[in-house]
Amino acid sequence: MASISSITHRGKPVRRLVAASCILLSTAPGASVAHAGDCRGTIYLTFDTGSQSQAQLIADTLRRHHAKATFFLANEKTVRDDYSLDPSWAPYWKALRAEGHAFGSHTFDHVYALRDMSDGKLEVRPQFGPQAGRKLVWTQQQYCDELRRVDGRFRELTGAGLDPFWRAPGGKLTKASQAAGQACGLVHAGWAPAGFSGDELPSERVSNQALLARALNGLRDGDIFMAHLGIWSRKDPWAPAVLEPLLAGLEQKGFCFATLREHPDLGKRLQSGVAVKGSRP
Repeated sequence: MASISSITHRGKPVRRLVAASCILLSTAPGASVAHAGDCRGTIYLTFDTGSQSQAQLIADTLRRHHAKATFFLANEKTVRDDYSLDPSWAPYWKALRAEGHAFGSHTFDHVYALRDMSDGKLEVRPQFGPQAGRKLVWTQQQYCDELRRVDGRFRELTGAGLDPFWRAPGGKLTKASQAAGQACGLVHAGWAPAGFSGDELPSERVSNQALLARALNGLRDGDIFMAHLGIWSRKDPWAPAVLEPLLAGLEQKGFCFATLREHPDLGKRLQSGVAVKGSRP
């Protein structure tokens, strides 16, 4: 689990407007829709799987705002007593894909990279699956295979593969796990400091109002924003209270939204194997 204070790295703001997926809407009644060229900056919305309790609400909200996002998928236990990459979720993922959203791997069993070993291997702990909760030592090839498992399942569910990026569970990126992702042809995408939604934090300690204000005041052009499709532990769920006013507030500031396909550094970093700006160290 991440925390606001633990995110210390941030890339320089990206000063480039993105045409794709950048429809700017005003929430004022009768207001006209601005064109992509009127955007003053771009925010890259990303969502990791989780309890899926807010999955449909998030999809509906993005649709109303014509906002495109990137989803990082793991096979996590959901509030429907199934798993997020079960066939029962195929209609949901198919609909999002048809709407032009992007998708990356979050490891199939939501596998945390704990530490690198001296021989190039890494210690990991799956959260789900037959080895859930156990500490394991994997080769980089095993970690790469774990990332690719998501692509295989997504193809079964939707008929299409993932986009070429991934995100480490918990945002913990080690040298060995990053090398494994690079060997898989994937680039790691983290988030900017202001892009940490805080939806994992206890609601009795950090209110949704405080999280909304933090995001609206802190997000800048080029920032990657991260939230989940539902968190088990937060008593006052983040999405119903925050997502709608967040998108509306960012739009009023002149921001547009795009997937990581349009991230200006993505192509360069796919070539170099370096993590996308905004990744945690």
